[in-house]
Amino acid sequence: MRLIFLLVFLLGFNYVNAQLFSEEKVLNKENLDKKRWSWGYFLGFNMYDFQIKYKTQGEEITVEKSPSFSVGLIGNLRLNDYVDLRLEPSVVFANRNLNFPNFEDQGDKFREVKSSYIHIPLLLKFSTKRINNFKPFVIGGASISHNLSSNEDNPQDNSAGQFRLKTQNYYYEVGFGIDFYFDYFKFTPSIRGVFGMGDELVRDEDSNSLWTANIESLKTRGIFINFTFQ
Repeated sequence: MRLIFLLVFLLGFNYVNAQLFSEEKVLNKENLDKKRWSWGYFLGFNMYDFQIKYKTQGEEITVEKSPSFSVGLIGNLRLNDYVDLRLEPSVVFANRNLNFPNFEDQGDKFREVKSSYIHIPLLLKFSTKRINNFKPFVIGGASISHNLSSNEDNPQDNSAGQFRLKTQNYYYEVGFGIDFYFDYFKFTPSIRGVFGMGDELVRDEDSNSLWTANIESLKTRGIFINFTFQ
């Protein structure tokens, strides 16, 4: 994930540097941003985590994160020269592993959490004035997701090896990126933070469960690196 971030930064820096100091200032896709509606798609990488708050202090649950990917569509409504409203429905895959401190047996200690989300953010994009063939922006908004792998309605819980999450969750998102204008398309790398607003944990039937009894709240947080084409 760090390598991807570094690569995006270096490519963006080189392109911006070339645009700032280039003598030729031919504007690519000059009328693209003047359309009231525009469409596109994106491919991306993500790194999901859990933010866990506990009722009492003690040994904490360890979250092992691993990168995964997402793919989605973009619908863009131009509000004015500097503000756009965007809908970005996507399919997001996430992998997290939990290690619970109160067990010796690996079967009880370890829980693999694989999630597949239908993720729908509604975002406001605030852009600067276009500089030759690039335009920086910040973006933010709210989103809802449907976890297809939540197991919320599964009657089995951790006592049977099943870790459960809520199916429907809400988030807020903030990020930034740069639009790059080429001859035939607009390419946009962006980085965004995603933060869960509600407790996502489905607790075990046993109120004294060693897996869930001491958890006050469990919320998703993550980082998206998206590559958009319009």
